[in-house]
Amino acid sequence: MGATEKVAGAAGEASDAVAGVVRSDASLLEDDLAEFLASLTAPAGVPAQSVYEAALRRSLYEPVADAVGSKVGQEALPPTAGAPGGNRAPLRPSMVYWAYRNYRGFPDETGIGNGTGGDVSSADLAVVRRAAVAVRVMLKAFVAIDDIQDGSDVRYGEPALHVTHGVPLALNTGSWLIAAVLRHAADPVVVDSLARAVESGFTGQAVDLSTHTPETRAELLAAPLEERVAYWESLAALKTGTLFRMPLDSALAALRVVDDEQYTLDAAMRQLGLASQLFNDLTDFVPQFGGGRIHEDYDGLSNRVFLELLDPESSRPALSGEQLKSYVLGHPKLEPTLLSLAAEAVRLKREAKESVYRVCRSDRSAAYFDLTIERKGHLIDRLHETLLQRSGA
Repeated sequence: MGATEKVAGAAGEASDAVAGVVRSDASLLEDDLAEFLASLTAPAGVPAQSVYEAALRRSLYEPVADAVGSKVGQEALPPTAGAPGGNRAPLRPSMVYWAYRNYRGFPDETGIGNGTGGDVSSADLAVVRRAAVAVRVMLKAFVAIDDIQDGSDVRYGEPALHVTHGVPLALNTGSWLIAAVLRHAADPVVVDSLARAVESGFTGQAVDLSTHTPETRAELLAAPLEERVAYWESLAALKTGTLFRMPLDSALAALRVVDDEQYTLDAAMRQLGLASQLFNDLTDFVPQFGGGRIHEDYDGLSNRVFLELLDPESSRPALSGEQLKSYVLGHPKLEPTLLSLAAEAVRLKREAKESVYRVCRSDRSAAYFDLTIERKGHLIDRLHETLLQRSGA
């Protein structure tokens, strides 16, 4: 058995023991989020004292509360009586707290850390707590703006923010939240890390929006397959990869991790971003995962499957819209392509996890990482298994 397999096995054995720590950290984050939200918004039960205050509540406080307090996404840890967090809303582990536990140790450990002698510093924890809140709210801000740009009316089964409050208020809310959490993070190094993530995310969004233009579509169609796939990878790394890297980068900045492990973790998060985007692209073709929105998220060349099947050297006629959709859905290589790309997503996730295991300070740290990342990661494996069964392989 190889070293990474041993670590993975040990992580599985340690998962029950570490689950309480994960839940406690996640509960602490939820408490901090509630406090952050309360500091920004007026209590709903207290009547407004002026026309100005009433207007501010409707135009800012209410959209902010909706953006931060709803659309929780994939559930990780369900409410459990007697456990940290109790019976309230589902708890979601944070990569920020994983980094804290990896580099500063677990509550009962000594001698664990990155040159700190295992001292779980209250100062470090304070910075990490603020960073975790900033990351979570930043992700909410990205969602609000992204849904407007993509024309998405639903987010995690709920109406998107711009549907309930209108595009102008949703855009203003997302922008305002970015400014608010950069101030909340406080630590200059963490703020710089978050600002770079914002820059990367908006750069990726600009490229994604360009993909919808006739000029970029024509250039991509004329380009060789390798260049089109490289375009997709660059876009996915900037958009989805940033969502994975931002929590970890901010935590490493907060903890002043300065060695080569930063590069290892950054590369691993990039791989997880690519795996996640592949999963998102492929679910358009699989009813079990796409649900009622199967075949609704086609947008030409922004979907990886289109890039794989649209060979400019083939005898394919010029197609667009429904013709393009019919061409892809009827393509004889569609099913093998889906299966191959699903296997690629599984490989990317596996290799990313193996890289992270190599920097884990303990089996419990590896188990903590698994509980955190498999919130969505297990779906990547399930998608591949479903396509295998569908193909009869």
